[in-house]
Amino acid sequence: PMQPPGQSAEELLYDLFPAQVADALKSGRLPDPEPYPCVSLFFSDIVGYTELCSKLSPLQVMAMLHRLYMRFDQLAQELDLFKVETIGDAYMCVANLRSPQPECHAALMAAFAFGCRKAANEEFVCPSQPELGCIHIRCGIHAGPVMGAVVGTLNRRYCLFGDTVNVASRMESTSVCDNIQCSATFMQLLQQQWP
Repeated sequence: PMQPPGQSAEELLYDLFPAQVADALKSGRLPDPEPYPCVSLFFSDIVGYTELCSKLSPLQVMAMLHRLYMRFDQLAQELDLFKVETIGDAYMCVANLRSPQPECHAALMAAFAFGCRKAANEEFVCPSQPELGCIHIRCGIHAGPVMGAVVGTLNRRYCLFGDTVNVASRMESTSVCDNIQCSATFMQLLQQQWP
């Protein structure tokens, strides 16, 4: 990927991977898979994305995603969360992975989800076509154990594995427009951590 202006290759490496993984890659080693006993995991996607794509040029779709995900990325940085990946209109983020946050990761993830929903609802689908309105997302959150690992040798990225990922994804896919659906496990943790 291209580096943002003023960002070194090393800074980019530490943006893309947790520090211990970046250290291993920098020294030429494939990092060992790492277990994380409890993280909060967020998924979102854009409601009506396929229909929007049929009304917009590819450049307009990319611009919409860029505007939205810049805002999500800023929120993730402010809350010290780790952006796992984006695939098309799907955004995946995790708390209690890059930085230890055992006492507050559920509260941080809830704040992130509320912030993402607000950001989406403030962002026009296409500024030159205001009749399309603002972006609407659906979100899902779950908490539990995951395994993190770098897989493959090309376009390396840090991937998360485990049933926690599957449940968080199902929370998102069965959610509804502008809602944040979370599992009972996440809710119990959030009730302990919410300020």
